[in-house]
Amino acid sequence: MFLRMITKFYQHILSLAFAVDEINKNPTLLPNVTLGFHIYDSYYDAMATYRTTLDLLFKSHKFVPNYICDPRKKVIALTYGSFPHKDMLISQFPSLYCMVPNERLQYMGIVQLLQYFGWTWVGLIPVDNNSGELFLQTLEPLLSQHEICSAFTQRIPQISHFDNLDKLTDIVANLHLHFADNNVTALLVYGESLTISWLKTIILFYVFRKTENASFSKVWITTTQIDFILTGLQRGWGLQQFHGAISFAIHSKELLGFQEFLQHIRPYGMQKDAFFNDFWEQAFDCELQDPSEAMEVDRACTGEEKMENLPAPSYEVPMTGQSYSIYNGVYAVAHALHAMVSSQSCQRGFISRVNQLVLQDLQPWQRETEGGFDIMNIIIFPNESYQKVKVGRMDPNAPEGRELIINEYIITLPLSVCNDHCQPGSQKKRKEAEKFCCYDCIPCAEGKISNKKDVADCFQCPEDEFPNKDRTECITKVISFLSFDEPLGITLTSVALFFCLITAMVLGIFIRHKDTPIVKANNRDLTYTLLVSLLLCFHSSLLFLGQPGKISCLLRQPTFGTIFSVAVSCVLAKTITVVLAFMATKPGSSMRKWVGKGLSNSIVFCFALIQACICIVWLATSPPFPDFDLHSATEEIILQCNEGSVAMFYCVLGYMGLLAIASFTVAFLARKLPDSFNEAKFITFSMLAFCSVWVSFVPTYMSTKGKNMVAVEIFSILASSAGLLGCIFSPKCYIIVLKPELNNREQIVRRKM
Repeated sequence: MFLRMITKFYQHILSLAFAVDEINKNPTLLPNVTLGFHIYDSYYDAMATYRTTLDLLFKSHKFVPNYICDPRKKVIALTYGSFPHKDMLISQFPSLYCMVPNERLQYMGIVQLLQYFGWTWVGLIPVDNNSGELFLQTLEPLLSQHEICSAFTQRIPQISHFDNLDKLTDIVANLHLHFADNNVTALLVYGESLTISWLKTIILFYVFRKTENASFSKVWITTTQIDFILTGLQRGWGLQQFHGAISFAIHSKELLGFQEFLQHIRPYGMQKDAFFNDFWEQAFDCELQDPSEAMEVDRACTGEEKMENLPAPSYEVPMTGQSYSIYNGVYAVAHALHAMVSSQSCQRGFISRVNQLVLQDLQPWQRETEGGFDIMNIIIFPNESYQKVKVGRMDPNAPEGRELIINEYIITLPLSVCNDHCQPGSQKKRKEAEKFCCYDCIPCAEGKISNKKDVADCFQCPEDEFPNKDRTECITKVISFLSFDEPLGITLTSVALFFCLITAMVLGIFIRHKDTPIVKANNRDLTYTLLVSLLLCFHSSLLFLGQPGKISCLLRQPTFGTIFSVAVSCVLAKTITVVLAFMATKPGSSMRKWVGKGLSNSIVFCFALIQACICIVWLATSPPFPDFDLHSATEEIILQCNEGSVAMFYCVLGYMGLLAIASFTVAFLARKLPDSFNEAKFITFSMLAFCSVWVSFVPTYMSTKGKNMVAVEIFSILASSAGLLGCIFSPKCYIIVLKPELNNREQIVRRKM
């Protein structure tokens, strides 16, 4: 492709001229010294660039390859448009002054920009030269470190040449294939000034091949060296496909007086540089006339054209980053010369030495500007012009990892990911044989959550929290215990109070009829003790309801165990009394001396004392205490009484079971005694019910948790106590209340024939 003058770069010349003009007018900087400059055109060609460089070095116009004329001479050089590698600068160009920020900051800016928008699946389009290879070698490891993948890498020529159509066709075909991938919406372009011009050609072919009105929805990210330029025939194509692009730009600011300087530039009546005519004619598409010639042209330049009316692809009125770097570079040279002049101002012949430019006496120096980068959003207008809106910046002085600053009002851009994000409540699962940015999403395991997108692993909730249904957050567990005001607690409380009332009524009946034969025949004092103990047993069940506390945990199991032992001991004493009373009725029996209140009272006292001693040892060694069970229930923290020593707890239950078995055995053996002593039958049934309840209690108690476990124990207490009350006392109450005619001595002493 034949390249005409790139009119947009004419601002570089103007910024150079403006800086030199300012310095020459400054009476304090380089007084009595006038700066000038020579401009050599590189023609955007490497060979021409080398030639012009040699023109600067060899004033004899004779080029001697590999010959060093003066090894002591050091050339001071400033660069504003390239990013040479730091190691290369130090080794090969120790006196190179870089007027651009360190490119490392641009690499980090690219990574942080991708992270900011959540782009993890990005297409890389570098220019096909050494600079592009260095870009890939540096950036790709950074992307991997930050969990970003390159969806593809397509190298493009530095300039579009049509001499190798096969290679060009392959590049166009590959890019068209990548453009068709809707998952890749972010495209990172690394190149040079005319790279956009080359990409515009490819995009035009793509849109034309697809449909006439095809949309091209991609987000372009361009590096600092790239500019949005259209040259020649491309000026009519427009840049609409690059609308919304994000571009890194060297930090710049408007210079005071620069716009006024531009307004005085006119094609006629002023001193012009060698590039001016070409710039004016190409920028305004007109032809400048020589005032001395009376030759008419079709599109003559009037001289009234204004540079601020030019579209941005042809010329940007605001100062660009490259122009600002040139401006600073000129001032850097001026200040260096001023420092040299000041150090030699006392010496005679100073002007001649300045003319000889003894810069070789200076030490090699190298520095990079610290202005950082601006993040620009490209807004394309229908008239094919555009505006760069600053939406952020890269601050080189910010803490590491936080250099990128994005304004809040930046437009929303589409995602660029290999697949949809894993939503909260799920985690990533890597796909086989694909890059790590491509993954499946699987739900979090039971008990785990994820509250962010794309987490690698779900995490466990704290012990006092549980996952919600969607497994996206942890919910605080509620503290649970069997309270008085919940339905189950109300039911158990009502049942306990009901049996307390029944027991109190039975006790009242027996006290009221204490002198009747049936009360006297059943050991009145022992009966009272049994009824009182049963009354306390029903009351003791209430200790298991309500919020467990230190006192309630200490009291409830020992109280229940001791009282129940008293009740079962009374039943055992009754059974033994029945057997001894029968044996004492035989003539000459020696058992008569054992029959009486003393034996029964001793049995109750001794057996109850043993249980009390067990409970005291329990409380002294490992007492119960309030405890939180965080694991038994998913959504609750169970506040319960920890028994302290499980062995002691089962010792208490085991001892009660032993007393019950002994009572059942003795009562079972005495079940066939004469009718006057038929209380043994009722004791047998009561002990059978008691043992059945507590044998069922053990496995049920061990298999339940939380408030259900407490409810099981309360039910067992109430059921076994009610069994004793019903089986032993209901027949007697029936006779006392409903059949008083049977409550006489004759009926009591009558024997079964």
